Amino acid sequence: MPLLNLRELLQFPDGDNGTDKVINGVHFNATALKQFGYSLYSNNTISNDSSCYLIFDNFKPTMLTNGSWINATTCYIPYYHIHQRGIASIVFAAFFCASIMLTLMNLRKHGRLFLREDKRFRVVGRRWQWYWMLFVAACGMISTLTGVDVDRYYLQQTPIVLQSFFFVLMVPGALAMVWEGTRHWGSWQERQVVDRDPYGLPQDDKRSRTEFYLPLVFYLFAWMNFFMTIPRSWTKIEKQNTPEQKNDIARPSATGPREKAGAIIAAAAWFVIIYSLHHSMKHYKPRVSGFWNKVNTFCHFCPTKLFVNIIILGIRVAYGIASAWLWDLSIFQDDVAIGWPFGLGYGTILLIMIIFEIAGFVEENEDKILIRQRRERGREQDAEIGYTKKPTWWSRNWTDRYGTADQRLKNMTTEVGGGRPTTRGLTQTIEMGNMSLRNRSRDRPAEDPFRDQSPNSRQSSVVAPATLLN
Repeated sequence: MPLLNLRELLQFPDGDNGTDKVINGVHFNATALKQFGYSLYSNNTISNDSSCYLIFDNFKPTMLTNGSWINATTCYIPYYHIHQRGIASIVFAAFFCASIMLTLMNLRKHGRLFLREDKRFRVVGRRWQWYWMLFVAACGMISTLTGVDVDRYYLQQTPIVLQSFFFVLMVPGALAMVWEGTRHWGSWQERQVVDRDPYGLPQDDKRSRTEFYLPLVFYLFAWMNFFMTIPRSWTKIEKQNTPEQKNDIARPSATGPREKAGAIIAAAAWFVIIYSLHHSMKHYKPRVSGFWNKVNTFCHFCPTKLFVNIIILGIRVAYGIASAWLWDLSIFQDDVAIGWPFGLGYGTILLIMIIFEIAGFVEENEDKILIRQRRERGREQDAEIGYTKKPTWWSRNWTDRYGTADQRLKNMTTEVGGGRPTTRGLTQTIEMGNMSLRNRSRDRPAEDPFRDQSPNSRQSSVVAPATLLN
């Protein structure tokens, strides 16, 4: 920032008499200035505890004896041209804006359902990564756009607060973004195993309990990072008009205990992500013995996007820890070297998002992958039993393929061979009231269920009464 912003207290220039003061060619009443607590500073501003006005070049305000000002311009206006910080902010804002469009495309691609949703594997699980990416991109875009006014404002005020606020808010969002990508990759491996063998992975073992508690532990650390760094007094960051203000007000606020605790908690959340990847590799990929065999297995089965993004996220977390102790690296400082916050702050998070976007366009929807795997398993099973599936055009009756559901069911019953009524194609409902019962012949003797109904016994039962009559 220009040296004009470094202000020191000056004496009011004398005017025509003892109570007259002349500032930038404008006469002021010394008694009124003293009564309302105004002071003149070397950065060509006149201010008290509540108001600040420019008083150089074409800025020539007039103060009345009642303390009101005429033709006054506040000190907190865009005055300077855009410098390096503003140019870098515009570039990164354009990238974050473009990433929102790409994320929406990937969300539509990977969030669509082609199979019925399973209670064990909810569709929202594979969408959370893209939701968090939208959140981080929005925070990055707001932070960088407000960074333009950090260069332009004559004295620091709201822009540096907004840029710092959303810059810090990106950290828990970036952690959650990488966490959801890592967690869902393990869930996707589990879903493929369960699709092949529904009872291969029980839901009450140590593995499932670990997968239940890991998200709780991670989001505990993520929310602790949020509450340590976000709910705080941000107005002290504005006090950077003099070296004394920076050292006594802004610097202690930016490198206070809350910032240090939040940075350490973010590192703890990062280690939880690493453990989640290790857990998924352990339970869903082949297990081998030997150090080099484990290294080769990890390099072969570990997704490149997760491995690279976890390392980049570690760089971002390390920068957060360093800036919590070193004021010269913090984005809270108005004249910080832009390579630190833009390279290690915005740049790392943007690179993570780019890698996820590319992987999202390359990879296929998981439901489609499962459908293809099921077809392949079906072909293998058919080959084992020697079954050759007929092509789709194979059909004896083409009308069956385009008939109604009721018609197809009736045709299926005629093909089964259910007797003469079925072969005649009789159509009748299956209601009890429509079933016709035949009347039994009256000359047929009643059968006693408690006696043997053999022909000899039946004849004897008829002859016996005649014998008694004789």
